[in-house]
Amino acid sequence: MGTRAFVASRMTLNTTREAIMAAISDTKSAAGQDVDTAAVRKLDSAHFIHPFTDHAALADKGARVMVRGEGVYLWDSDGNKIMDGMSGLWCVNVGYGRTSISQAVYRQMETLPFYNSFFNTTNLPAVQLATLLADLAPPSFKHVFFTSSGSEANDTNVRMVRRYWDLLGYKDRHTIIGRINGYHGSTVAGAALGGMSGMHAQGGMIPGVAHIGQPNYAESGRGMTEAEFGIVAAGWLEEKILELGPEKVAAFIGEPVQGAGGVIIPPSTYWPEIQRICDKYEILLIADEVITGFGRLGAMFGSELMQIKPDLITFAKGVTSGYVPLGGVLVGSRVASVLIDKGGDFNHGFTYSGHPVSCAAALENLRIIQDEKLVSAVAVDTGPYLRQAFCALASHPLVSHPDACGFVAGLNLVKKKADAVYDCEPFGSDDGVGMICRGHMFNNGIIMRAVGDRMIIAPPLVMTKVQIDEMVGRIRDALDATLADLRQRGLFK
Repeated sequence: MGTRAFVASRMTLNTTREAIMAAISDTKSAAGQDVDTAAVRKLDSAHFIHPFTDHAALADKGARVMVRGEGVYLWDSDGNKIMDGMSGLWCVNVGYGRTSISQAVYRQMETLPFYNSFFNTTNLPAVQLATLLADLAPPSFKHVFFTSSGSEANDTNVRMVRRYWDLLGYKDRHTIIGRINGYHGSTVAGAALGGMSGMHAQGGMIPGVAHIGQPNYAESGRGMTEAEFGIVAAGWLEEKILELGPEKVAAFIGEPVQGAGGVIIPPSTYWPEIQRICDKYEILLIADEVITGFGRLGAMFGSELMQIKPDLITFAKGVTSGYVPLGGVLVGSRVASVLIDKGGDFNHGFTYSGHPVSCAAALENLRIIQDEKLVSAVAVDTGPYLRQAFCALASHPLVSHPDACGFVAGLNLVKKKADAVYDCEPFGSDDGVGMICRGHMFNNGIIMRAVGDRMIIAPPLVMTKVQIDEMVGRIRDALDATLADLRQRGLFK
């Protein structure tokens, strides 16, 4: 292409883009934002690569454009008001529109928008937040390593765990055991620790990671009580340790309640047995609390609810309610004493570790959680109410195994119900029933996520009982619409 032709093509492209950008700000939507949805979708399709997305399919229908949030509700660019049953992505614990968090972020940006934590340097919000987290965490946690996300935090765990054992002279003790269907992020190390086969197939595995089955009673509990199954499922960890050799196993990582895997709530016997096995073989226990931390289960950390004593706790999401990115690792005394006293330089870190603006947002967010007593509300008031209301959906012809813990809940969509959850007849894997149901949820003004044919929610912790009733009513209406749709398609009789 000659110089003139190249310049002409760039001018045409720039003119088109400017026209689209102008269109975005020229049209008034019912949500109170100047948005031309078609124009935004066109730019989105042209430039934005979304996470975990089939982009050819997205281009056909266009992205939903969110423009505003308030409390537990969102508005899209077409003016639709939608109840957010997923707290954004498990993270908007204090709800949308918290002006005090915005103000805290602004004040910090005006004072010190950034400085790094390398080169023997710190900043006030990072120190204040580290101190507060040490106060809020279980007693053995007095140290924090900051990252920008849960994925980065779990990468940090891999480095910390292997460094710990190296310093103690166990150079072969590097293998970390996770769980099938667990989720620990989408960086290479995070994907490897998790047990999502689709991620492993796309470059998401590294050496030194192994997996055991998940404590999913509906999937694997046939012939056992839930309590019996919990012991059996935990026993898979001991079997794997012996298979690999205890001298090679460094740590076990698990979510107190599996989130992205479908809100898998383990039997009460599971985690105490996991703890016993970790203690027996002296392996480190990592609790991934990116989802379950900061009140989600009705305790500040899910580890406390499950009565386990991890050595490392991964956090992110709810620490800022998603207002700005922040993650990290709470480092227990067992690991911290070795890294600090024997380790010398720990050659690991990120530009944004301890970012002052993110830490300022977290401080205000945690103040709200504490002052409004959201953790205790989920524990003794709204959490039990949500469980009762959600589990009443068991009467619906499509629903099996509704269950809830704190402010997470899930149900299975089944073709034929049975008395025992493991005897229910599932839909075919190619039927796409979960995504059909998800579409009806959106159309009925409620965001509910589909994990296969399991439908899950994790609403903001500020949701009231009246709003819980509204949410469950919307879910039931959407289930009715799904049932009618499936009957029309010949998938349900």
